[in-house]
Amino acid sequence: MIYEDYYIFTPGPVKMSKEILEIGAKQTPYFRNSEFSDVTFYCENYLLEMLNAPKNSRVIFLTASGTAGMESVVMNLLDVDDNALVVNGGGFGARFVDICNLHDINHFNLKVKDTNLSDIQKIAPQEKFNSLIVNAHETSVGHIYDLEAIGKYCKKNNLLYIVDAISMFVTDSLDMQKDSIDAVIVSSQKALALPPGLTMVVLSPKALEKVKDVKSLYFNFKDYLRDGQRGQTPYTPAVTIMLQLEARLKQIQKDGGVEKSIKKAKNLAEYFRQKIKPLPLVAFSKFMPNAMTTLAPTDGKSAFKIVEDLEKNYKVMVCPNGGELKDKIFRISHMGDMDEAYIDILINALFDYYENN
Repeated sequence: MIYEDYYIFTPGPVKMSKEILEIGAKQTPYFRNSEFSDVTFYCENYLLEMLNAPKNSRVIFLTASGTAGMESVVMNLLDVDDNALVVNGGGFGARFVDICNLHDINHFNLKVKDTNLSDIQKIAPQEKFNSLIVNAHETSVGHIYDLEAIGKYCKKNNLLYIVDAISMFVTDSLDMQKDSIDAVIVSSQKALALPPGLTMVVLSPKALEKVKDVKSLYFNFKDYLRDGQRGQTPYTPAVTIMLQLEARLKQIQKDGGVEKSIKKAKNLAEYFRQKIKPLPLVAFSKFMPNAMTTLAPTDGKSAFKIVEDLEKNYKVMVCPNGGELKDKIFRISHMGDMDEAYIDILINALFDYYENN
């Protein structure tokens, strides 16, 4: 079933604007020319500006999902001589652990809960690390970490600081220079509100020095960095999504920049959370991002059943969880092309659901 006429509140893909959708409906153009190189250069330069990346940072554009960005960063920046501190606060933190295991990267699996890591200086193991990997927003549970505090820890201990910002870029604060971040992973289908299939890896000069020769054809960063100097990629890029990215970045620029985008997400999140206070639902995390709200029913109802009923009876799609949290929580996105009127559709559906169940 295709859910074209459904209201989307899932944390990726998210609701796209009419302008972005119209670009996606056009014929994909040829790309090995200067016109497309100009698109790539614009996207790279504005992404670096939005992230306040250090001078001489670079962006790699991968036609792949966010997980490919996660794995490729580990492959290209770390090797068997490294020792990484991996923050594991849920499903995506565990994915970084799996990636390190797969590629024989020495690492410590730092399992965390109920902390935003502002206390990382105290809870980090007293072991010699040279890198730290974290999902800035652990999307599986809706929990955001204190990137500034982690950055201070990394700077103090001279660690390469790798941040997966896939589900919080342009909704929550992210500043590579202020937070001493060396590598950032961003993907298209979250707050950038584009189709899935494009991942961007942003590398600081410190990270660029770590790029090594890898036994991989497609994920060899050296090839991307070389071809990126002329605005190209070594293999066929997600051409249409790149054109949509250019348009989306220009939207953000026209609307006042990334700070305005973050403020909008914050206002929408606060609006939603305030409006649903009368309902028997509580926030699952004390450290919620602007990007998303994770809710836990307090009346014994199954979270998964709520998700199913909203989809079936109201054409409203929110995000379920799996595993042990399947019946305990569900997730609401505040990303994409939405406003208070759009969020009211979900709010009204939730009130109606509780009134009749």
